[in-house]
Amino acid sequence: MKKLVGASASLVVLAVLVIAATALATPSSGVTSTTIAQGNLAEMDATGEIGDWSVRIQTKGQSQLVVVENRVAPGGHFGWHSHPGPSLVIVKSGIATFYRGDDPSCTPHVYRPGDAYADPAGGVVHIVRNEGSEELVVIATRLLRAGASPRIDEPDPGKCSRGRGR
Repeated sequence: MKKLVGASASLVVLAVLVIAATALATPSSGVTSTTIAQGNLAEMDATGEIGDWSVRIQTKGQSQLVVVENRVAPGGHFGWHSHPGPSLVIVKSGIATFYRGDDPSCTPHVYRPGDAYADPAGGVVHIVRNEGSEELVVIATRLLRAGASPRIDEPDPGKCSRGRGR
């Protein structure tokens, strides 16, 4: 009987933690996403070199490559989140303001049309906001483990003052 009570209590604690994490998550607002294309990739080790420039992409196991167009209304944001794999992002129009949750000063990184940046992977919590007056349009190319969700909603890390990054 004691084992049953102990197991039940453990399940209740686990359920409370899951519900609390979901309640603390910061979902996106004012964002419309359209998948442009996606495809499956076999394990690869691709390299290239021209002069002093080089690149290497190495995966283990099946991967998925997904290209998405994200439109963010003025005042909209992606919510605090992280990614299980890297994304390469191009700003097509508008201005993207990027904040990292591990930056104690909450310094914004501003990207304008024609700029590109790497959206970090590996649990780096961040948010991108449209703090401008026109629609923000970004094209993201994501490399993920096959079947993985492209984003993980995260709670606000609490490092940004009101009005910046929230």
